[in-house]
Amino acid sequence: MDLAELTKPTATSLPRTLGRIALGLALAGAGISHLTVAREEFRAQVPSWFPVDEDVTVLASGVVEIVIGGSLVALSRWKVAVGLIAAAFFVVIFPGNVAQWLEHQDGFGLDTDAKRLARLPFQAVLVALALWSTGAWSATRRALHRD
Repeated sequence: MDLAELTKPTATSLPRTLGRIALGLALAGAGISHLTVAREEFRAQVPSWFPVDEDVTVLASGVVEIVIGGSLVALSRWKVAVGLIAAAFFVVIFPGNVAQWLEHQDGFGLDTDAKRLARLPFQAVLVALALWSTGAWSATRRALHRD
């Protein structure tokens, strides 16, 4: 694998750039809400089995979202690497979404199991958006196929 491929400047398109910036702003906004107005709502997504205090988890994940979101917007030179980090973040927090469904936890208007279950596939959309909008999907394929 040629890791240099993941740090090279890459060409982009207007739709990808807009997608990357929108995703970054959404992540930063969500992170800010972790620290302020939606702390209690985000606590519903922390699995009961997670070994860290719910509030600490919400605050830490909020800071991580702000950093990733800001990086998606400001670090266009590193957009591929940041896109991979964002996609990995969405995968890592997915168990929280599953736990919210399995543990019947209300939050963000998800007040039925059907609504909580219907939300789960959208995590894959976020992963795909992170990979597509940053060019990470293409760069990773190139890195894996270089000799």
